[in-house]
Amino acid sequence: MSAPASLVRETRRADRFGLRDLLAEAAAGIDSRPGRLFLTILGTVLGIASVVVTVGLAQTAAGQIARRFDAVAATQAMATASTTRGADGNQRATAALPWDAPDRAGRLAGVEAAGLVAPVDVAGAAVTAVPVNDPSAPAATSVAVLAGTGRLLDAVRGRVVTGRFFDAGHDARADRVVVLGERAADRLGISRVDRQPAIFIGDRTYTVIGVVDGMQRRTDLRDSVLLPLGTARADFGLAAPEELHLRIAVGAGPVVAAQLPVALSPNAPETVTVQVPGASGAVREDVQADINTIFLALGGVALLIGGLGIANVTLLSVMERVGEIGLRRALGARQRDIAAQFVLESATVGLLGGMVGAALGVGVVVAVSAAQSWTPILHLGVVLLSAAGGGVVGLLAGVYPAVKAARVEPIAALRGGV
Repeated sequence: MSAPASLVRETRRADRFGLRDLLAEAAAGIDSRPGRLFLTILGTVLGIASVVVTVGLAQTAAGQIARRFDAVAATQAMATASTTRGADGNQRATAALPWDAPDRAGRLAGVEAAGLVAPVDVAGAAVTAVPVNDPSAPAATSVAVLAGTGRLLDAVRGRVVTGRFFDAGHDARADRVVVLGERAADRLGISRVDRQPAIFIGDRTYTVIGVVDGMQRRTDLRDSVLLPLGTARADFGLAAPEELHLRIAVGAGPVVAAQLPVALSPNAPETVTVQVPGASGAVREDVQADINTIFLALGGVALLIGGLGIANVTLLSVMERVGEIGLRRALGARQRDIAAQFVLESATVGLLGGMVGAALGVGVVVAVSAAQSWTPILHLGVVLLSAAGGGVVGLLAGVYPAVKAARVEPIAALRGGV
């Protein structure tokens, strides 16, 4: 008497390789070789950690670059008189900046410091550190002479190396004092001001009261002799200032651009040209994108190496377990059951490596940032995707070994062949 069809179907279902069996076999396969498991995971850990570290350091470095842009480029502004091109092709100013431009600009919201600067025409007079009629004097040094106001150094982010910078009193009295840029001081042979050294512009003597450096906005000031604006007007007939430099608060650019022309020239604001930092950080974004691209490429190479390591170890495991595979096939396991087991083993190893590597990468980013006194920047999504990426890499790396294992024939396996 034949068995009922329902009983046959239940018996067949009971003999099939279920999900619980798949998980148990995969866990047993992974746990059976802890040494190899460690080496396999190590490759994935290094790959995922490299991705997290490179992306994290790229984002952190981009943050530091953003701060540098904000500290310098985003806080500098400049105003000049509008110019027109004459019939001879030369540009001529249509108006002039007022002498009290720094005071007018200082009343605007967002302006932290303002200073005027203008080139001084010394009519070919030599700039030397000894009297012109001294026979032992060295050859005259070509040093530019500029005039400025007392807050110019603050406006262009300069610093005093030694001595001091001139102030409004020197300007108002037209005192014959000068401040040297550091490179100009080196060329003139002046390194200290405590003995009141002097320089000569033509036959006029000027006391050196300070040496300055920095000037990120006007680096040419490092090679120049700086006179008070009032002194340049009295001694050399300076007609008008050329530029007004401003240090502004971050984000104050649009306000300053709108209000400064009116403050400097109420009757003809169109005669004043104002340069302020742009609202969009296009340069900063380009730099950040370049850094991210480089670091992601390096991380991708490291991850590829980790995936190849998983594939090699999984393929080696298939070759070593040919007998086991053949026995299971002989007992009724299907090809897809064998393939699923090896794919699951590979994906699990990759996921474990991804989780450990992501945690290790976060630790490295935090440690490097702390050592450099940076603020670590790393999006949570990058960490989660990196951990999951380890599983994906393991899954892809296990496809070929799984297909090779599924094609093992029971007879060939039990005879010792593949």
